[in-house]
Amino acid sequence: MASKIRLFVEHPLGEGQTVPLDKDRALYLFAVMRLSVGDVLTLINGRDGAWDAQVIEGSKRGGVLLVQAQTAPQIAPPDLWLIFAPIKKVRTDFIVEKAVELGVARILPVVTDFTNEKARQDKLQAHAVEAAEQCGGTYVPDVAEVTKLSAVLDGWGDRRILFCDEGLVGTAANLASLTPGPWAVLIGPEGGFSDSERARLHAMPQAQAISLGPRILRADTAAVAALTLWQTTLGDWQ
Repeated sequence: MASKIRLFVEHPLGEGQTVPLDKDRALYLFAVMRLSVGDVLTLINGRDGAWDAQVIEGSKRGGVLLVQAQTAPQIAPPDLWLIFAPIKKVRTDFIVEKAVELGVARILPVVTDFTNEKARQDKLQAHAVEAAEQCGGTYVPDVAEVTKLSAVLDGWGDRRILFCDEGLVGTAANLASLTPGPWAVLIGPEGGFSDSERARLHAMPQAQAISLGPRILRADTAAVAALTLWQTTLGDWQ
């Protein structure tokens, strides 16, 4: 029977290894989740798959876990990035959570001309970890520092960009021409992209503009819709 508790740790994982717990993780396991010596939980570190581990020492100040057996291999998502502009906190957290669940390799929060909200990289990274713990995944995508969209595009390479252009609303999405390879999905902020941003993206040979249907979607809904479209066309949902 699979453990109901999954915990992300930085420590390498392998049979027979011991994993020390810091105070925060010990409080979570022994005060909140009420684990005790002898109980088993699942560990992930984003690199070594999922492993069962048994509590061999535990208190509210610390503890030690003994790694026993691998329960799932390490599975990486497709080479897909999500680029999005932060919106209100709850919705930004939703975007990060769903990106992890749907399967992305990297998350890049960007500041666009119409971005009004702020976000902290460390908070978003922690939310990505929580999402991986909860969804049963073994991979935790890296969340980049918040950067201006213009700066991201200045240093852009060959990776293709699926540019979700609200200006094309009502046009059927045409994904037949998408070719395999490294991709990024780009979602705009509340209020959409500015005219200059749209013009720049349309001029980039790496960018392919698409519509997300006959209605204008909220940014968080657009992220889920676009990632789903890409995954079912080129990703690991095929």
